[in-house]
Amino acid sequence: MTESPATAAPRKLTMYRNGSVYTAADPFATAMLVDGDTVAWVGSEQAAASIADSAMEVIDLRGALLAPGFVDSHVHLTETGIALDSLQLGDVRSARELLDAVAGFTASGAGGAVLGHGWDETQWADPALPSREELERAAGGRTVYLSRVDVHSALVSSTLAAAAGLDGMDGSGPGGQVKRAAHTAARLEARRLPAEALRGYQQQALAEAAANGYVALAEMAAPHIGSIEDLQLAAGWNAGPDAVPEILPYWGQLADSADHARSILDGLGVPVLGLAGDLNIDGSIGSRTAALRADYSDAPGERGSLYLSAAEAGAHLAACSLLGIQAGFHVIGDAGLDAALEALDLAAAEVGEQKVRAAGHRLEHVELADAESISRLAKYSVTVSAQPGFDAAWGGDAGLYGQRLGPRRHGMNPFASLYAAGVPVCFGSDSPVTPLRPWASVRACLQHNNPAEQISARAAFLGHTRAGWRAARYRNPMAGQLVPGAPASFAVWEVEELMVQVADGRVQSWSTDPRARTPLLPALDTGTEPVCLQTVRDGLELYSAGSLRS
Repeated sequence: MTESPATAAPRKLTMYRNGSVYTAADPFATAMLVDGDTVAWVGSEQAAASIADSAMEVIDLRGALLAPGFVDSHVHLTETGIALDSLQLGDVRSARELLDAVAGFTASGAGGAVLGHGWDETQWADPALPSREELERAAGGRTVYLSRVDVHSALVSSTLAAAAGLDGMDGSGPGGQVKRAAHTAARLEARRLPAEALRGYQQQALAEAAANGYVALAEMAAPHIGSIEDLQLAAGWNAGPDAVPEILPYWGQLADSADHARSILDGLGVPVLGLAGDLNIDGSIGSRTAALRADYSDAPGERGSLYLSAAEAGAHLAACSLLGIQAGFHVIGDAGLDAALEALDLAAAEVGEQKVRAAGHRLEHVELADAESISRLAKYSVTVSAQPGFDAAWGGDAGLYGQRLGPRRHGMNPFASLYAAGVPVCFGSDSPVTPLRPWASVRACLQHNNPAEQISARAAFLGHTRAGWRAARYRNPMAGQLVPGAPASFAVWEVEELMVQVADGRVQSWSTDPRARTPLLPALDTGTEPVCLQTVRDGLELYSAGSLRS
């Protein structure tokens, strides 16, 4: 029974004042009024004083920044929760240290299995990896699955290898590391968890995201990552009673026709935004499975792996274009991008360029791209969903990109080139590959290791907020901004200093310059990150540090 207007509960009114509001409506706004789930007004402190009344909750920002909430355009909920709750291997610096960590780990779930994440042998003096047998002994016979930092390969124990039937499978060698098909089988075996455990891991990931100012997460589910049940649990948070970031769900399963695509969608049991995301055309640089045009610099003869042909990807794009839904692929290497671009041409030849453009297809990562490839992406209005944290973690001469690619590293993560060509760009973390730390990601854009690919903090912030909603073809075109009538989805940040920042250090406009006429963002070169005080989605509080109302 629907309540009549006379009996419906009054909408909650909340006035935020005495801070800085990031809004295009007024670059000097210090206050914002929220009416239920909607931004009702933004403006000056003087106006706020005249509007405020006893019917409102009034929150004194005390100089804090109130800004649109972040959208992470590429995450894996269950994987993130497992990584948060499992053995942390990012600081391990040798096979011996890794084995000692396995031996000393007490599992809190997953049936006593040793699950871990984050090892990176490029940081070790000796990159030799432990064998299955060594992992088995260290774990005392427990199942071991330890994902590499890029989650495109893993170390597994003998017990897990036997349970997953890895012997003779592509990507299963004599050592402990598994790649390609063998890694898929090992991961799925390690993820045979009850629904309660999966939900618990997802809940941890959602809490972590909310505490870091995220109001939405694009969940990149796929058959090689987890089950349909895992996807259903992730999408189910949107209809549940818990106040959590909104899930923007994708399912990366290949279709060969429009009828096939429709049958996949009908069989999922939950609505998804597209058959896109981690539908892999290739792998990763770190695991040497990203498909390259030329050999890896540190592994002559190796050029990575193409998991899909251009013909297969083209059929998928054509099928989704006919249905008017998003298709997309995981693409990292330049040869992988070549296959994706050929697939776009094939799809356009089959169903027409206009249908391909109108569907709003997306490519995840697109790390190695030259000017010609970028121009072809722009032609088809393909959105690139990129991860700035990758460059921060692995860029530079001495980083992973330098080791694996040599001089080609200068073409990695070409953010400025993508923007200049008019390619739509949105940003995310690929969590658990890089952490859910949005301001660190914004800073990574501003401080890109290749100065020619740096972008301003404002461009990066928009790529992490409004562009994420647009990339998902979100139903409300006003999402991602704080103007009257827009969704009340935002975060409040304690900041040291506000300023206008551009990529070229010779041109800085500081917060004391009134001529900037641009909303201000936190200074990101102070050595400390902004601290999240509150996260709100559609008027519902997802996270509060407590100090905002004290």
